Amino acid sequence: MVTGSPLSRPSSALSIPLRQGPLGLGRWLLAFALPTLALPGLAPAQTVHEAYRVRDLNVTATRNPRLGFDTPMSVTVLDDALLSERQPNSAADLFLEVPGLDVDGVGTTQRQPIIRGLQGQRILVLEDGLRLNNSRRRQDSGEIPALVDVSTLDRVEVVRGASSVLYGSDAIGGVINLITRGPPLAARGTVVHGKVSYRYSTVDNQSRPAATLFGGSGPVSFRLTGSYRSADPYEAPGGRFGGVTLARDTRVRDTGVEDYSVSGSVGYRLSSRHDLFMKYDRYRADNAGFGFVDPNVLGEGLSTVQLLFPSQRFERYTAGYRGADLGVGPFDGLEVTVYLQDNERDFHTNVFSPFPQPAPAGAGVSIQSRNFTDIATYGFRAEFKKLVGGRHLVTYGVDLYRDDSRNTDTTITTVVGTGPASPTVRGTPRLPDATFRSLGGFVQLALSLSPRADLIVGGRYQDVRAATRETPSLAAPLFVDTDRNVVGSASMLYRATEELSVVATVGRAFRSPNLVERFFNGPSPEGRGFWVRNLALDAETSLNTEVGLRFRSGPAYVEGFVFRNTVYDAIRTVPTGNQVNGVTEFQNINIDQLRITGVELAATVRLGESVTLGAGYSHLSPRAVGEPDVPLGDGYSNKLTGTLRYAHPDGRFWVEYAVRHNGRREDVELGASPVGDIIPAFTVHGLHGGLSLGRQQLAVSMTNLTNALYAEAPNVGFFRPEPKRNITLTWSFGF
Repeated sequence: MVTGSPLSRPSSALSIPLRQGPLGLGRWLLAFALPTLALPGLAPAQTVHEAYRVRDLNVTATRNPRLGFDTPMSVTVLDDALLSERQPNSAADLFLEVPGLDVDGVGTTQRQPIIRGLQGQRILVLEDGLRLNNSRRRQDSGEIPALVDVSTLDRVEVVRGASSVLYGSDAIGGVINLITRGPPLAARGTVVHGKVSYRYSTVDNQSRPAATLFGGSGPVSFRLTGSYRSADPYEAPGGRFGGVTLARDTRVRDTGVEDYSVSGSVGYRLSSRHDLFMKYDRYRADNAGFGFVDPNVLGEGLSTVQLLFPSQRFERYTAGYRGADLGVGPFDGLEVTVYLQDNERDFHTNVFSPFPQPAPAGAGVSIQSRNFTDIATYGFRAEFKKLVGGRHLVTYGVDLYRDDSRNTDTTITTVVGTGPASPTVRGTPRLPDATFRSLGGFVQLALSLSPRADLIVGGRYQDVRAATRETPSLAAPLFVDTDRNVVGSASMLYRATEELSVVATVGRAFRSPNLVERFFNGPSPEGRGFWVRNLALDAETSLNTEVGLRFRSGPAYVEGFVFRNTVYDAIRTVPTGNQVNGVTEFQNINIDQLRITGVELAATVRLGESVTLGAGYSHLSPRAVGEPDVPLGDGYSNKLTGTLRYAHPDGRFWVEYAVRHNGRREDVELGASPVGDIIPAFTVHGLHGGLSLGRQQLAVSMTNLTNALYAEAPNVGFFRPEPKRNITLTWSFGF
């Protein structure tokens, strides 16, 4: 059978820890290729807690293959078995049950990841080791993982903590690597396999067919994947959550989508030491939004705020060369990758703010903003490897990317209900057309100090240049802003016994201010403030320290981490004390320090051949150093998860119960949220199961079993509740 089939699993021969002596560079380079040409997961079907047991091969943390137990950093691996069983809308949906991870946003496609309380541009999202982040998004809004079709994913690797040495800007909170299945290895003769699947969910009347075809003939191999999805806005259940009471099921508008994904990859094996690869990805989504509840349902005098993406189009072209066992002086292995991508997005903001009494009913201010953004990016990465003394590995390289951003803006402001409407139209772009160029070099040493101890140290130098260009309808001087950063990290793993390992990490990371933070100048889309540019912004830097333990003995596995991540020169939007046209003026500035401390625990135990128990716990405590009265708790304070799973010994069927409890949070500023002054606690339950019928697989999931009304913590301020009880059915057939 072709290597890489979703119906088969390769051996784990690649996952040889450094301490086991000399390694052939062919093995190193094949493992090095995994971020781009991924092999399927190595474990049988798992619970979420087994999945983040990190016993699988992972490559994102060090760019080299390591078993999770032998990785000197906190890493989560969600494998293809879990993705197949749960069939999430996007990879981010699985993060809710993992210690240290959370999500922002609602709906089919708009979930965005949070790692240890940091989100948006402070999290780096990768596809096959290449950046998805771009410099045109707001600080609190990163790129959506839904750009990468879950049908193409082999696994998701999450590194928690500073990761800028290997990946550059934005990796302050951590890195999420969405690793797709590449074409299978070269085959003898001509081989073709495939898989078709269909997903249906009740709460949003979602229909999602998908198909994959892969195979090869001699040195040529290929993989083609496509999917289409249509989903309606979902309903939240009636009930009470803090100060919100819904008398009945209520529509959460703009949470559906119509989208499709197409992906194709080709590999060509020149010889046992040389490979070429190419890949094309396209994603198109229409009518996706942030989601909102009709304010008339929530209370009197509330504004209507609609944030909608009428369309988004993403395309990426990737090509590269991979060489192994080259023996060329300073390197034995080499991978060179170039990519071009284009990300177009329409963003509409529709706000209606009613006038207070005694104004007539229906009187108020309507603000309609239309923004079109096109970010064209080209990137390059060259990575070299050298094995020294048969046990130490040097990884070094350079990377470059450039965003070319252009956009248009139109705002129509109308006072209604007090006389003849007289709209005011503004067509001046708030952000000039601009470029953002980043060039960096890095080196990492993986040292096997003894059979018990591994040390990984590394450093990076980065040069960033942002510059505006002449922009239609905008008469403004041109600006250039630069910053340069040097960061380093050190991670140590000590095997106290065969069952117990100790992990310690210290690392610096950075985030260069993006184009919005540097150059945005104009009213906010909802018209409630006026932002002025700040060319004096410094890059955010962070210092992350953590200590962890991993213990495994027979059927039991336990891990725990304690961490502190301090962000220096953290960028925050603050009022300047001035007003522009009667509204408050704001500016992005560097504040002193933002510090997040926390604890993450995970455990699994297998009872006999069929039953597995899992549990996880997270605690987060953020604060602004020097500003103790500034509330920063927009995420959970405590999260407790548990699973109980039964799997038939021959794999014919399985069933799993899952529960999650998020604790209340009081140190939070929720503004005018109808929920109130605190984020209430909540508990949700789920039930999952499946059947294996030869080449056919059937899976069913029921979420929010008790039909509880609740909202994830980041969605409380702008209240967006989660769906009511939902049943998801999935059928797949492999051939």
